[in-house]
Amino acid sequence: MKHFRNRILLAVGVVATALTGSISTTAQSQDARPQVCDVPTRTIALFAEELSNGRVGYGLTPETAKVPGPTIEMVEGECVAIRLTNRTGRRVSFHPHGVAYTVRSDGTPLNRSCVQPSRTRTYVVEAVPQQARTDGTINPGTAGYWNYHDHCRGGPHGTEGIRSGLFGGLVVRRPGDPIPDKRFVAVMSGVHFNLRRAPNTPVFKANQGQRVEFVIITHGDSLHTFHLHGHRWADTRTGMADAMSEDTTVIDNKTSGPGDSFGFQIVAGEDSGPGAWMYHCHVQSHSDLGMSGIFLVRNPDGTVPSHAQRALDRWRHGAH
Repeated sequence: MKHFRNRILLAVGVVATALTGSISTTAQSQDARPQVCDVPTRTIALFAEELSNGRVGYGLTPETAKVPGPTIEMVEGECVAIRLTNRTGRRVSFHPHGVAYTVRSDGTPLNRSCVQPSRTRTYVVEAVPQQARTDGTINPGTAGYWNYHDHCRGGPHGTEGIRSGLFGGLVVRRPGDPIPDKRFVAVMSGVHFNLRRAPNTPVFKANQGQRVEFVIITHGDSLHTFHLHGHRWADTRTGMADAMSEDTTVIDNKTSGPGDSFGFQIVAGEDSGPGAWMYHCHVQSHSDLGMSGIFLVRNPDGTVPSHAQRALDRWRHGAH
């Protein structure tokens, strides 16, 4: 693959420096296979860490590991090194969707790119811009809402790692894309959001008028839908309408299968006002089993309306 193109980049996303600790960070082996670029734009330190209740999470530091892991942001044209340190007792990896990488950064047992316990491995990924090919067809680029996950723990497909929480969001923007005030990641698996069932699912909070980005990821063995009450979005790459057009498809419910991901941006409370707005899977048996949560839209000054607080209290006590 071609090397990273020299260009001025919009600096967006999580910038992390190499971190030291009690664990060895020696490279797992000398791997002569090429990476997608020789000199990455920046490096992100990522750690795989054992959590409570049998869960395993990614974090930018060992102390901040969580489920889902940190969202990685890139801009088309960037090449980023992900330096993963495995602080668990089993092999893990970083396997990305949507971006460009070579077999050296595949993050699979097949291509011998797992990270053994107490070791570190660097994965390199590139966000390729949209461009014309020499044959006149179009390379669509990599802008979109993607995800990353383990592909090594518990077998060749990382099934145990995914079930334990080794996953996170990966957002690739084009220069000029709108930047949200808030971002929420919701991972659907089994009958859970982020490995939790109601009333323990996340309460996503924003003030009326804030631009909010949702990143929706599906894992596991079932089809799900994501439905958000009181809001709607354009079924486009960004979830925003690009122009005044009758051809823009507007939705408030989208079906997603295992490995799928999508995202959208809304303005909190636009046309509907503040309140405790439910999000849930619209497969009825899934929502009945606890696959629901609350998007709490507060007043513009950050206060919670009394009717929203009462609804939130009802939801926490069984109205879900």
